[in-house]
Amino acid sequence: MAGSAKTFRSLHHQSTVLRLPNAWDAGSARLFESLGATAIATTSAGVAWAQGYADGRLFPIESAVSVAASIARLIKVPLSVDLENGYSDDPLAVAEHVKRVLDAGAVGINIEDGTDAPELLARKIEAIKSMAARNGLDVFVNARTDVYLAGLVADEMRVEETLKRGRLYQQAGADGLFVAALVDIEQIKTIVAGVGLPINLLARQGLPDAEALAQLGVRRLSARSSIAQTLWGQAEQLARGFLQDGRSEAVIETSLAYPQIQALFGR
Repeated sequence: MAGSAKTFRSLHHQSTVLRLPNAWDAGSARLFESLGATAIATTSAGVAWAQGYADGRLFPIESAVSVAASIARLIKVPLSVDLENGYSDDPLAVAEHVKRVLDAGAVGINIEDGTDAPELLARKIEAIKSMAARNGLDVFVNARTDVYLAGLVADEMRVEETLKRGRLYQQAGADGLFVAALVDIEQIKTIVAGVGLPINLLARQGLPDAEALAQLGVRRLSARSSIAQTLWGQAEQLARGFLQDGRSEAVIETSLAYPQIQALFGR
């Protein structure tokens, strides 16, 4: 069973950066845990693709709950689930969706503003926290703003807009702020100093490494769907080569040994 929200929250207040190699199913979550991951977060894109859906707020909440339950059954470290926009524009419906993933074993969530009004995400966060309080639950809410990722405002306004949204989400009850696609060091410093929340960044070209980010005050670094995308690319190459030339060696040479994989699930 996945760890507690208290444990997960404490990981955001250490001097090191919490590194999250985002999982897409129970097997990938267990693999990452075995390699030393102190928490597991899902990637909504990777989860959607693994279940046969396109990414982009299309994933059924029933499937999200099922995936969360399968991961929580297998791991001992805390689990955070990427719920995109909560799969509803109704804050009360979003809160109910969050309750379902918490009941399944998650202790944290990601929830994003995207192109929605920031006030809508704030109302969702308030509803989530209210639901948790009524039910005696604890949840770490990581509020993702897409100011940078989606280019929601002009370049020269991005820091100001991020600070504005970060403070709004903090007042609503968010426990962390995820600034996707932020890479500029000076802007990172300004946002870390200007928002009283642990800052989460997205692995991206041009971003300093985790040790350097820790010195800047960043507390969390997410691999996003990059690992899943890389494996999709490798699977495509392996399958194409096998289909074209039929060489057995091509699909065996870089594989993990069967007993090694079996051992992950033998607890």
